[in-house]
Amino acid sequence: MRSMTGYGRRQVSRDGREMTVEVKTVNHRFLDISCRLPRALSFAEDAVRKQIGAALKRGHADVNVTYLNLRQDARQVRLDEGLARQYRDAMLLMRGTVFEVGVNSSDEMRHLSDHDVSFIASQPDVLQVTVAEEDQEAVLSLLTETLALALEDVAAMREKEGAALRDDLAFHLGEVQRLRDEINLLAPRVPVIYRDKLQARLRELGVKELDEQRLAQEVAIMADRCAIDEELSRLLSHIGQMRQAIEAEGETGRRLDFLTQELNREVNTIGSKASDAEITKLVVAAKSEIEKLREQVQNVE
Repeated sequence: MRSMTGYGRRQVSRDGREMTVEVKTVNHRFLDISCRLPRALSFAEDAVRKQIGAALKRGHADVNVTYLNLRQDARQVRLDEGLARQYRDAMLLMRGTVFEVGVNSSDEMRHLSDHDVSFIASQPDVLQVTVAEEDQEAVLSLLTETLALALEDVAAMREKEGAALRDDLAFHLGEVQRLRDEINLLAPRVPVIYRDKLQARLRELGVKELDEQRLAQEVAIMADRCAIDEELSRLLSHIGQMRQAIEAEGETGRRLDFLTQELNREVNTIGSKASDAEITKLVVAAKSEIEKLREQVQNVE
């Protein structure tokens, strides 16, 4: 048994590339995957989803990937020569007009200084940093490896949580069976209690001579209406199937969820049929245990 709650985070560095993958999973009716990848890794989203789908069967998975390319060829600086020349010409024009630098002025006044070059270089779009095209095969290999390691951590945590869930489910299921067995012991007395109450009521109404045959018929009809043998038998069967599912490997959450609903249905029917205070008390306790089962089952993969 595995829980749907898990967490894993791994970081792998190779050939100047650093990949970090974080995976968080919580309970969900089906498998639901939410991926956050850098723009440079958008091509790998389908591969990430397939890899997660192969590792997880149910649950909501949040996957967050960060990537750093630390290689020397990762970025390039590109000079927009045309734009730089326009800045240069504009500055020279300003010297010749605004500052009245004539044709006969010195070359120093008509050429750019290092400060001028720095100024032009600081202008928007003159120098642009571009990201080199990634080696998709190398990046995907690194991502696949890192994700696999993170999913191993998730699986380990889900299995650990699953073991705790299994123990908790087994305990509450044992309580349901104990309550069922107590109800089973009390069930035969329901017609007897009804007969005694009916006799007492008739005497209160002044009926001195009771028609025993008529009384027996009424008690038989009541006994048939409040018979819970079939419900108790089905309840025991469902408990046995849940025990098998709890110990089974693989995806058992949906089966356990269905069986929990069946347990609740049988207990509700028993409560509506058996008009006995002690049985009603046991039914309320059994419903409380089944509700605890239902809450825990929601976390089982």
